[in-house]
Amino acid sequence: MKKIINSNLAPEPIGPYSQAVLAGNTLYISGQIAIDRSTGEMIDSDIESETAQVMKNLDAILSEAGYEFKNVVKCSIFVKSMDDFTKINAVYGQSFTENPPARETVEVSRLPKDVNVEISCIAIK
Repeated sequence: MKKIINSNLAPEPIGPYSQAVLAGNTLYISGQIAIDRSTGEMIDSDIESETAQVMKNLDAILSEAGYEFKNVVKCSIFVKSMDDFTKINAVYGQSFTENPPARETVEVSRLPKDVNVEISCIAIK
């Protein structure tokens, strides 16, 4: 059985997908970009602010499903430039201070809405 999860605090999907799907006790969160749901604006003044908004969006979706960052077992990070890796990692790491999840970070040529970073994750209870 699967349940669609949508948070009013995270951006609406920009295509035919859900913010997240809960299948059993596993939560699959779609890639999040730095759109502020309250304003509809992209937060992209710098890579740290952009990453912080992505993490805020992930947190909103996790919370909507009754999960926390401590439940995350896997993340995928897509970046426009690996030159931003250290700065992204510093902001990302603030959400995973103990027992961080598995992850990969992949440089890609382009992301939706020409953002610099997109992060998806999988969480379990």
